Amino acid sequence: MTKVLIATVKPFAPIAVEGIKKILDDAGFQIALLEKYSSQDELISAVSDVDAIIFRSDSIDKEVIDAGKNLKILVRAGAGYDNVDLEAATAKGICVMNTPGQNSNAVAELGIGMMILMNRNRFNGTAGTELRGKKFGLQAYGHIGKIMGHIGKGLGMELYAHDPYIDKVIIENDGVKYSESVKDLYKTCQYIATNLPANEKTKACVNYELLSVMPKGATLVNTARKEIIDEKSLVKMFEERPDFRYITDTAPDCKDILTEKYPDRYFATPKKMGAQTAEANINAGLAAARQIVGYIKNGNTTFKVN
Repeated sequence: MTKVLIATVKPFAPIAVEGIKKILDDAGFQIALLEKYSSQDELISAVSDVDAIIFRSDSIDKEVIDAGKNLKILVRAGAGYDNVDLEAATAKGICVMNTPGQNSNAVAELGIGMMILMNRNRFNGTAGTELRGKKFGLQAYGHIGKIMGHIGKGLGMELYAHDPYIDKVIIENDGVKYSESVKDLYKTCQYIATNLPANEKTKACVNYELLSVMPKGATLVNTARKEIIDEKSLVKMFEERPDFRYITDTAPDCKDILTEKYPDRYFATPKKMGAQTAEANINAGLAAARQIVGYIKNGNTTFKVN
């Protein structure tokens, strides 16, 4: 019998776990649950006899993969999958998937919410500024970027996007102006939202060359990974541009410097909050379960990332 491990340091909501179990039960699969574990050794021990793992921000490293002698598929309940050793999984013929789009609305709403928070000076009683009429640039126009653009238009913002992987016509059909280059995007827009995955091509790609050309009142919103931001450039921008603000869902390594020197222009969530809604929690978990069933029973490799 196929055995599926649900391994989550940050557990799914109980209703999500019940939904996952029902999908797997209906498929005739056996389920094991490992929640709030305190060491990687517990995870390594738990994978010894399972065929599949559903996980969230948990580290699925080479040790875990090597310990899973029967592993066939790993599914990250979420979009990012930099917490999985893809090379080790591929070497053993293990399929790795993510669940793109399931957390997108939650992440998009958080990004817009942080923009409003910062624009209104964290609601400290002083006069802030409005988003209406401002130019809003989307660096990547996938699920999250598309939703952020939709919300931004509802707020009366002027939308721009750059994404080399999305056809210009698709972007413009959504009423969003297409920026031919990422530098043009930064040069044009007072607000930029980065929605990039963290990989060898994107790490530290948001650098001083881009940030320095942003208009007065520049605000960078990062709903992705901290690694895509070049932190030396970030600190330099704060030092040189008293109008520059940074809002992020993943605190940078230089957070102590920014908190101490620029507390009014920097905000980071206490922990990564993008997918922390009841709806996203349920959607991603159920999608992961369905993808495992589809792969084991029918060989469906949609959303495979390795």
